[in-house]
Amino acid sequence: MFTGIITDIGRVRAVKPGTDTRFEITTAYEPDGIDIGASIACSGPCLTVIDKGRDGGQGWFAVEASTETLSRTTLGAWRDGTALNLERALKVGDELGGGLVTGHIDAVATIVSATPVAGAGGGAGSVDFVFETPKALMPYIAVKGSVVLDGVSLTVNGVVDERFSVNLIPHSLQRTTFGAREAKDAVNLEIDLIARYVARSQGLA
Repeated sequence: MFTGIITDIGRVRAVKPGTDTRFEITTAYEPDGIDIGASIACSGPCLTVIDKGRDGGQGWFAVEASTETLSRTTLGAWRDGTALNLERALKVGDELGGGLVTGHIDAVATIVSATPVAGAGGGAGSVDFVFETPKALMPYIAVKGSVVLDGVSLTVNGVVDERFSVNLIPHSLQRTTFGAREAKDAVNLEIDLIARYVARSQGLA
């Protein structure tokens, strides 16, 4: 379980295809503090650490992804140098400052537009992102509800047809990969956990 609050921006340093694809990811996390078998959310998907180490003072860990995972997420497009939002799994007693995030991806959403919003006094402001997602998931997305995009827990500002919008403040843009995102980029989408179970109880899913 995760919160959707990003604690590091890592980068893919190696991609090794095989029966399952191995990704090695650089991180500011201390490798000695990462257990083999631990779960880390990597731009959304919850992945299992299978190896770790330090190379020239830079910590790294490795994960594997199946063909199924590659086909249903953005992982199939990860390359050497791809920046990733990282979050380690919650521990009992940790502050739940974001939302309830499982790391199970429902679909890939596409950025339709990214529009800067001027800050007070003309300084750097927030950015309004509009996303398009499969129509089947739109009943789970509501204004002022939560959505998880590339592992970041965000509040929905607007919903129109098969599109929804969120706003990222400068702090979030600097501490996640969204500061470099633009129109046509694909992101991993996880719908709100509570919305999922409410829909199930109502026979809608």
